[in-house]
Amino acid sequence: MVKFGYTINYVRDVDIALSFFEKAFEMTRRFITDENDYGELNTGETVLAFASHELGLSNFSGGYISSTDSEKPLGIEIALITDDVSGIHQRAIQYGAVELKSPETKPWGQVVSYVRCPSGILIELCTPIQS
Repeated sequence: MVKFGYTINYVRDVDIALSFFEKAFEMTRRFITDENDYGELNTGETVLAFASHELGLSNFSGGYISSTDSEKPLGIEIALITDDVSGIHQRAIQYGAVELKSPETKPWGQVVSYVRCPSGILIELCTPIQS
């Protein structure tokens, strides 16, 4: 069996990325290396992690597209589920996120908004989908 373990986002400054998620979304730091080039957050069962661009380049000799430096958000997002999309959306902006789409109710009843955090990562804030 394969189990989804974690998502790693390559960022300019791991500590700043961790701090944003701690402040904006009240997540707690799980781990950071002494070199500050890799860190993880407690988010529930799956880990959200960050690694420095330098570490990323050491893993991929041909390079990669940096979400930090890309003018547009990458075509991948982190979805964070909350019952208070509007409040968390405003809190993310307060701590440096850029609003891409204000909260709206989708035809299926889910409330969804989009922000881009200071590290360039696209974040969807959404209520749970009702089954």
